Amino acid sequence: MIKRHRNSVSWQAEDAEGRRTALLPERARALADGRETEPFTLLGPHPHGDGWRVLALDHGAAEMSLATIKGIYPMDPVDDAPGLFIGIMPELAPYLLRGKDSDNEWEYEDAYRFSPVLGEIDEHLIGEGTHRQLWRVLGAHVMTHQGVDGVHFAVWAPNARRVALLGDFNNWDARRHGMRRRGSTGVWEIFIPHIGAGASYKYAITGAHGEPLPQKADPVGFGAEHPPATASVVRDIQDHDWQDATWMADRAVAQNVAAPISIYEVHLGSWRRVAEDGNRPLSYLEHAKSLIPYVVDMGFTHLELLPVSEFPFDGSWGYQPVGLYAPTIRFGTPDEFRALIDAAHAAGIGVLLDWVPGHFPSDAHGLARFDGTALYEHADPREGFHQDWNTLIYNYGRREVSNYLTANALYWLEEYHIDGLRVDAVASMLYRDYSRKAGEWVPNIHGGRENLEAIEFLRNVNTVAYGQVPGIMTVAEESTAFPGVSRPVDGGGLGFGFKWNMGWMNDTLDYIKHEPVHRSHHHSQLTFGLVYAFSENFILPISHDEVVHGKGSMIEKMPGDVWQKFANLRAYYGFMWTHPGKKLLFMGCEFAQWKEWNHDTSLDWHLLDDPRHKGVQSLIRDLNGLYRELPALHRRDNAPEGFGWIEGGAAQESVLAYARYGEEGDAPVVAICNFTPVPRHGWRIGLPRDGKWRLRLNSDAGVYGGSNMATSEILTADGDEWQGYDQSALVDLPPLSVLIYEAA
Repeated sequence: MIKRHRNSVSWQAEDAEGRRTALLPERARALADGRETEPFTLLGPHPHGDGWRVLALDHGAAEMSLATIKGIYPMDPVDDAPGLFIGIMPELAPYLLRGKDSDNEWEYEDAYRFSPVLGEIDEHLIGEGTHRQLWRVLGAHVMTHQGVDGVHFAVWAPNARRVALLGDFNNWDARRHGMRRRGSTGVWEIFIPHIGAGASYKYAITGAHGEPLPQKADPVGFGAEHPPATASVVRDIQDHDWQDATWMADRAVAQNVAAPISIYEVHLGSWRRVAEDGNRPLSYLEHAKSLIPYVVDMGFTHLELLPVSEFPFDGSWGYQPVGLYAPTIRFGTPDEFRALIDAAHAAGIGVLLDWVPGHFPSDAHGLARFDGTALYEHADPREGFHQDWNTLIYNYGRREVSNYLTANALYWLEEYHIDGLRVDAVASMLYRDYSRKAGEWVPNIHGGRENLEAIEFLRNVNTVAYGQVPGIMTVAEESTAFPGVSRPVDGGGLGFGFKWNMGWMNDTLDYIKHEPVHRSHHHSQLTFGLVYAFSENFILPISHDEVVHGKGSMIEKMPGDVWQKFANLRAYYGFMWTHPGKKLLFMGCEFAQWKEWNHDTSLDWHLLDDPRHKGVQSLIRDLNGLYRELPALHRRDNAPEGFGWIEGGAAQESVLAYARYGEEGDAPVVAICNFTPVPRHGWRIGLPRDGKWRLRLNSDAGVYGGSNMATSEILTADGDEWQGYDQSALVDLPPLSVLIYEAA
């Protein structure tokens, strides 16, 4: 029974057998104040005698009642607990809470009358760190539960004393919706009826010692507010009418080591902007209509997007993400992002995402000390803090953290049909002493510098991704000599499909910056890459990192007068496209933008009115076309049988010549590079096959802005044995040029 006096409820509450209930004064006050750690044990319906006691919390109400199909039952305020009301109904049935103040009346479902959503299997998998589809259970999910539409929220915060949900649906009042702790998993959940997609929310977390923490965005949130606002936003990601079944079924052929892979790297915020509309960037849908046709026209096979996971600071370009599961709202909603991917696939373009599992920012609303402890990161800054980037390092040895990241990789691949992930800053993950001095890092259990937990994590991600999502590719941005990055896990490798060839990029860019008169002293920078070219499945990257922070644009790196700058750049691209390895080029480099990349402004598209810039763009288009057309230029990119030196030692003349081979029956290709502004007339070159050789591309052609110096359209291999080949021919080499010949 409940003893009443003074039109309120005293603490003397007893159940049908006369036992004291848990409704003690301190717990009632804790409920009212938002301090109660187990609100579901008190709020909502609970057996009471022959009926059911309902405890409800509504700080805006002066009066409350229960409404069922059988009647209206009054509720009484609880002594010394403002906003807390208690009432009795004769039997358990769905009910509504009715509130009233001096001016208004309102009616709503009680979140505390609903049972848990998470099941025991989900709890078990979360606890052991093997829930491959973690996003299906954590985060905010629009659903119908017990016949009522609403949103289920679940978050992992194992060391919290209390977790409450707050948002625009409860006036951001952390007292209103304390969550239910689910056993030992550390997960908290609550179902909020009659809200849906578009609702903004955060978590109010109380630390283990009762300390209030900064309000946190959802680590598995599918949407976020526009920065600088930091709340998560409920997004319904359950359904999308995908139209890419054909692409998905066939993409494995387009993404293996024998395929032509030419990647256009893009920062969505600055590829093109709308000047007449406040210089805003294009939306996902606008990119689908303009970016995708451009990628197709230029002959690229893939589009690589700088990180799209939600991030607070524009200047990080996305490489300091806070919302790993949320496509940034800067360009539209998750479904609009899916439409961009669908448009790419309809056009036969694969989409890669830059993925950042190496570190995260310390923003107060993010993962940093999420539940008052170093939950996602290491507690020791020697393991958990990146000095270079002022970011935090994930604790890969914690199974829940590793699972969080592994599931995130699968999330993008499965929910958004992403074709591959380019993993950022892998070197920083592999080594505990990365960018650290002696004494600033902690050795592994064997006393070494390798980060064994990160290595195991990367192997697991690749194993799971390739095993679970057919046809995808993973790429490592890795700058060290760590062995076997793109070798199978069962063979001792990391399991990536491809690796960026940072050594090739650094060496060749340093070479091309030198004045031609000095290049003879640096000739090995062009040839050394062939010593290790087949040790990994390489991608040759000219990425965003090469055209920022004072490094100068690609055209500005080139020496000489304006004509020579353009000629040098064209020759460099010809060398790159004929060298073993897949290709990657950052936006703007394809038309020789003068300025360094600026993430706040559009590319300088007006430069295409200048024939010189238009010429470079045409060259890239034709190189891509030739690269895709000729099997010898791509089919054996990762095999020494696909390459043969013809002339590698002409350092004084800065001339290179080499052959590329495909499979049996594929016509071989020969590339001849002249990296000086001096024409070379009558240069003899050995050829791997007799007969006719047809000129397929000349980077010095007038259509590309070159000098258009006359050279042989057809070579006839009828000369003497030369450079180890049974036949040879004479060829005129234009200045600063690359010639590509195919066996006829």
